Amino acid sequence: MTVGQAARALFRGPGGIVRAVGVACVLVAVVVRGPVDTALFALVLAGLVAPPAAGAPRALDAAYGIGLIVAAWSGALDLYQSVGWLDVVMHLVVTGLVAAVAHLLLARRTGAALDPAAAAGGGQRAGVVAVTASLGLALSVLWEIGEYLGNTYVDDTIYVGYADTIGDLVAGGIGSAVAGLWLTAARATGRAGSGPST
Repeated sequence: MTVGQAARALFRGPGGIVRAVGVACVLVAVVVRGPVDTALFALVLAGLVAPPAAGAPRALDAAYGIGLIVAAWSGALDLYQSVGWLDVVMHLVVTGLVAAVAHLLLARRTGAALDPAAAAGGGQRAGVVAVTASLGLALSVLWEIGEYLGNTYVDDTIYVGYADTIGDLVAGGIGSAVAGLWLTAARATGRAGSGPST
């Protein structure tokens, strides 16, 4: 596959539209928002290439990308401070989406986890849920460390606190377990996908 073909594949389908929006968000951040938001949206854009690499189904690809972009704009526009419940909802939903994509990446790119599409029987399906939930919790911990470091060394308006951290971890764990259940249900109905999300 040539570079041009790979680029076209990245911008195909619903997830491709979301990736194009991600590029636009980086440009808006560069022109209007400043270096912190530019770094945030560059990180989001880098994350938007994960679903195709994981062979995620189209719906997961698009939902994941939308979740990352909405979460980033919510932070950039200080919506987490003005809408009290938004932080928990975003940790619940977005962490679940990220954990699902992470599970597919781990399974399909390294073979280190069972591919949900291959799970047969209750034990293997429970393993898919456990791995997805564990990935979500681990990624939540890394996110919370990032929030702490960001607050301490980059921008002291990044909100951190004990109750916030614990709430975010719990929400992320629940969302990731639900994502694991979705992956096993999607496998049963053939929606888990085993190829690229184009």
